[in-house]
Amino acid sequence: MSAHESMEHAEHAEHASGENKKIALLIAVLALFLAISETLGKGAQTESISKNVEAANLWAFFQAKSVRRTVVQTAAEQGKLTLGAASDDAMKAAVQKQIDDWTKTAQRYRSEPETGEGTEQLAEKAKHAEHERDEATAKYHHFELASAAFQIGIVLASATIITGMIALAYVGGLLTLAGIVMTALGLWWPHLLHLH
Repeated sequence: MSAHESMEHAEHAEHASGENKKIALLIAVLALFLAISETLGKGAQTESISKNVEAANLWAFFQAKSVRRTVVQTAAEQGKLTLGAASDDAMKAAVQKQIDDWTKTAQRYRSEPETGEGTEQLAEKAKHAEHERDEATAKYHHFELASAAFQIGIVLASATIITGMIALAYVGGLLTLAGIVMTALGLWWPHLLHLH
């Protein structure tokens, strides 16, 4: 090998080494964004599951209150029939008092603003929890797509080092941008794209 060929070979190796450093930096940036999107995605997934459980519990409580209210209303209606058949004034007064108590209880089961446990308040809370669940689920889907873009970008950038095909690194860079856009959409505009 001549001195000229050796110099040319060294320059080529130095150029390849410089390109590999750039690719390694791209991979490091992709890995950083991947870690961020994975963390955000896991948080959104956990929030979605939590809010789903909360909504289910609130709807179950709503259903239990509705059943109790129906039972009490039925008892009050039955009491009215008993009241009509009663001949004794003391008995009529006792039955009327019981009917009034049942009616108040049924009204309380329907609306209890002081405790927030009436069926109206429970339905409102459950709908709010469902909305928060849907919000978290939408965010989760965006973060998952961002993570996929970052992972594919890492694979393509790694393949660039092995194959020397710089075009793969450019595609990896474009996937980085796509992942950043999906992460931003997940954070600030999760319902802009309907992904689920």
